[in-house]
Amino acid sequence: MAENQAKVAMETSAVEKQPETRTETKEAPSMVRTKRIMVAIDENDSSFYALQWAIDHFSNLLLTTEAVQGGTLTLVHVQSPFQFPVGPGFPTAVYASSAMVESVKKAQQEASTALLSRALQICRPQKIRTETLALEGDAKEMISETVDQLNVDLLVVGSRGLGKFKRAFLGSVSDYCAHHAHCPILIVKPPKELTK
Repeated sequence: MAENQAKVAMETSAVEKQPETRTETKEAPSMVRTKRIMVAIDENDSSFYALQWAIDHFSNLLLTTEAVQGGTLTLVHVQSPFQFPVGPGFPTAVYASSAMVESVKKAQQEASTALLSRALQICRPQKIRTETLALEGDAKEMISETVDQLNVDLLVVGSRGLGKFKRAFLGSVSDYCAHHAHCPILIVKPPKELTK
């Protein structure tokens, strides 16, 4: 019986020491990984609604205080590469001067900057670390690739509310990302007032 009491006393002291060990591992800041949430921004109000929704619902993961460094909110806008229209009613070979191409690219960059600046204005009142990315290419593919490159924890995209017919022919960025992005994806539907 004395052996059993000694055994229980040893087990109790071992259990009491465990919290001290756990505290030491919690203090190692290099082990803590902050969250990264990426929001895709485009010209549609639905993407800005999705951004505001993400801030309203996930700010506790992103908020930076004196004691805690919050996560990162990445705003990404993908600009389609400039192409001359080709098809019925358009000449098959169009030659543009380099000045014209540069002018179009500059206008596209300014449009991207304006969109991302508008998105940053939404984020400013919060204490959220925000970064912006302006990319060029196919939006669906670039967003999915960037998710992998940045190890994004959550991708947030707005839904434009395309019907089945338009979605079949135009494609849906949110649908593509839902199947190809290697992280959880949140598709935020805007209220009916925005889709009309």
